[in-house]
Amino acid sequence: MTRRVPSRRSPTKIARARVLRHGENMAEALVWNELKAKRLSGYKFVRQMPIGPYFADFACRSAKLVVELDGSQHAESSYDRNRDEFMRGKGFSVLRFWNVDALKHRASLCETILAALEGRLHEDVVADDLRFVFASPRG
Repeated sequence: MTRRVPSRRSPTKIARARVLRHGENMAEALVWNELKAKRLSGYKFVRQMPIGPYFADFACRSAKLVVELDGSQHAESSYDRNRDEFMRGKGFSVLRFWNVDALKHRASLCETILAALEGRLHEDVVADDLRFVFASPRG
């Protein structure tokens, strides 16, 4: 008889992540198509990864990078700012794009993600179409 090792992940969080994955919007589906199966320079991404009480749209665990896609309801969201700071506190950098950029400027979006993964973005960036919260490596 094989003994089953219990998962470290909460069954509630696993169920919530599955619901979020199945409810993705078109922008998320298009970006996931670019990130899945190590298509972006060999970096492995996962979808809807729990980080504390939050779920990252996409995350590269090895690079400690979270990628978020937001609709207009997220403009100037204090909830998102708190969420970003929580993830930064857990050692993750957070890169936020608008859904429209995923739909219309996917190549630029992927190049920006790659720049973050390769360390070419190494400080906070705030612009109308992008927000990058850098979590410096722990020393």
